Amino acid sequence: QGVRGSFHHIVSQEFFKNPVEAIECSTFDRVVDSLITKECDAAIMALENSIAGSIIPNYALINKFGLHIVGEHYIDIQQNLMALPNQTIMDIKEVYSHPMALLQCTEFFKLHPHIKLIEDKDTAEVAQRIHEQQLKGVGAIASLMAAELFKLEVIAASIQTIQVNETRF
Repeated sequence: QGVRGSFHHIVSQEFFKNPVEAIECSTFDRVVDSLITKECDAAIMALENSIAGSIIPNYALINKFGLHIVGEHYIDIQQNLMALPNQTIMDIKEVYSHPMALLQCTEFFKLHPHIKLIEDKDTAEVAQRIHEQQLKGVGAIASLMAAELFKLEVIAASIQTIQVNETRF
C-alpha cells in the first residue's frame, strides 16, 4: 500500500531476495484486489505496530478473503517531518500523513500547536504531492527514502512519540 518511498515499498525491497516490481496501491482494499485478481504474486500489509497496536482492518481483510500469511518482516519505523527546502517548523501550517503516522507522533505535535494535522491515505504520496505541486507551508510525515525521492528537506527527524517504533508486515 502506498507509492515509492512508503514503508510498504521499503519492506518490498528488503524482504524479497531479488528486485521486485511493486504495484502502487492507494488502499489496502486495492492491495487485496490486486492479489485476488492475480495482478500481483504477493502482497505486503502492515499488521501490527509497537505504538499503535494491531491493525485490525488489515486482519479483517485477510480473514474476509481467506488469504494466508506466508512470511513476515519487521522494520524500525522512523517518522520524519519533511517539507520543501528552506522552510522552518514555524513556516509549516499543515501536516498531512497516514492516520497511523499521525497517531505515532502526537507528542511532537503537542509542542507545535500552530500546525493543523490532516489525515491522508499514504505517507509517501503526501511527500510526492508536496514536491509535484511545490506546496509551501505544508509538511508530510514519511520515511527518509520519501524525502530523498521527492527532494524534500527533513525539518525534524524521528518524531515518533516512542523511539522504538517497529511494525510487523
